[in-house]
Amino acid sequence: MFAIVTIAGQQFKVEKGQQIFVHRLDAEEGDAVTFDQVHLIDNDGSVNLGKPTIGGASVKATVNAHVKGDKVIVFKKKRRKGYRKKNGHRQAFTQITIDSIA
Repeated sequence: MFAIVTIAGQQFKVEKGQQIFVHRLDAEEGDAVTFDQVHLIDNDGSVNLGKPTIGGASVKATVNAHVKGDKVIVFKKKRRKGYRKKNGHRQAFTQITIDSIA
């Protein structure tokens, strides 16, 4: 059984027991969170498709940790002009575990 759900503006294919990294959520570690924007549920071949979401469907998850992603270097340069700009970025993520799909 799997579902396609929107979490923090992105769509994920999730299964029970799966651990995923999503953009930072406003929840403490150990909190239970519920996501209501479920677009598709596949229950062993029987597909329930929403238009655009399935009413009454939800995905429950537990927040494991708040972490930072790998550093991404942004380097801009214009040739023969002496212009160089180096910048870095680390995205904030939340690790969650999917508990149930209902």
